[in-house]
Amino acid sequence: MQDIFSYIDDHAEEYLESLFVACRQPSISSQNVGIREMAHLVNDMFTNVGLKSEILETENHPLVYAESEGYDSVKTLTCYNHYDVQPPEPLDEWLSEPFSPEIRDGRIYARGVADNKGNIIARLSAIDAWLKVRGTLPVKMKFIVDGEEEIGSPNLKFFPDMYPDKLATDGILWEGGSKDVGGPVHVSLGVKGMLYVEMRVRTAASDLHSSNAAIVDNPAWILVRALNTLKDADGNIMINGFNDKVVPETDLERHYLEKMFFDEKATLEFFGIEKFLDGVSGYELKRRNLFAPTCNIAGIVAGYTGEGAKTVLPGSALVKMDLRLVPNQDPEEILSLLRNHLDRHGFENIELVVHSTAHPFKTSPDHPLASSVIKCAKTVYGTEPIVYVNCSGTSPIYSLCKKTGIGAVQVGVANEDCRAHAPNENIFVQDYIDGIKLIAAVMDDFSRV
Repeated sequence: MQDIFSYIDDHAEEYLESLFVACRQPSISSQNVGIREMAHLVNDMFTNVGLKSEILETENHPLVYAESEGYDSVKTLTCYNHYDVQPPEPLDEWLSEPFSPEIRDGRIYARGVADNKGNIIARLSAIDAWLKVRGTLPVKMKFIVDGEEEIGSPNLKFFPDMYPDKLATDGILWEGGSKDVGGPVHVSLGVKGMLYVEMRVRTAASDLHSSNAAIVDNPAWILVRALNTLKDADGNIMINGFNDKVVPETDLERHYLEKMFFDEKATLEFFGIEKFLDGVSGYELKRRNLFAPTCNIAGIVAGYTGEGAKTVLPGSALVKMDLRLVPNQDPEEILSLLRNHLDRHGFENIELVVHSTAHPFKTSPDHPLASSVIKCAKTVYGTEPIVYVNCSGTSPIYSLCKKTGIGAVQVGVANEDCRAHAPNENIFVQDYIDGIKLIAAVMDDFSRV
């Protein structure tokens, strides 16, 4: 691979400029800002490298699909990415314009540079280097680039049924990933699912004077009582049947979990807390973080919370909750269990409003693509990667892999201090160049696994 690695180093400025072009184009899916322009830009970038590319319309923002042509490769490798980004606000916290990429102290700053444009262009640049040096690719490459990931990928779930031939592949490199600042790269093999729901209660036509509290039910108290039934004093989730389908970790997953480095001290300092929940540490801390389902209160709204006092009885109240799920929990089944739980405890008047759902997904560490990425990461970075057999976050990757058994692996160019979704989003220049090399190496190794 040295000839390709040398070519990547020699053309680093060219590959950086390609990234800058992508980051200069706003593509905010939640606000529909620059989305169609970005889709056409990505489509043109694929075409210019030599891929056959097309824009696939959905009921909302389009997908971009591309594939290499003319190769009778035994293996097919697919990249799932997204071209949409989060809004850049608050703008006054940026040290440079969010859509004007800038390099400072070895880092590239721009909205979307880490999440997810850096990974799109790194993977595209790896293909360009292969073609320029070797003339042909070792595997057939495909790209599925989402325009709605930052709003929950509502239309990605239709892709497998609408385009089964386009989905056909031997493995997926999904979205992106990160590495420790100055440390090992992370290779992730799974994600938790999620049920994001609102619980709403209304007891009066409007807010009332609080003197009516003796004769009118308070919706905030109803929610407090309902929430108190969901978890016991030890933090156990008390929804009947909630844990019935939870699959325990395999011996191989426990092996990687034991090996996985987790800097507890640095994480405590970063979070600004003295200890983790229940004082857990070591293996149990890692197990909980990556394999335990959650029932989290994201926010509560009721009555008056402004400056000073206001004697008010709320007419309505709501709580937003996210429940992170693990294999084999189904978000629709969990929703049904939650509804049954509330009804059984006398809270039939609580309305449930679903905002989003996602299924959990994981790939075995011994899957050929996982083995290839782990091996190549050590070659490119010179150190063993940190293998996350599951992640605490959520991704739409299940939408692509649910009916296929396709393995998916996450690895990318971001870092633990990349500030994705926040002001001053960034990646390191060297991580970006190494990310190009890693994809080039994976293409080579995966073709022979």
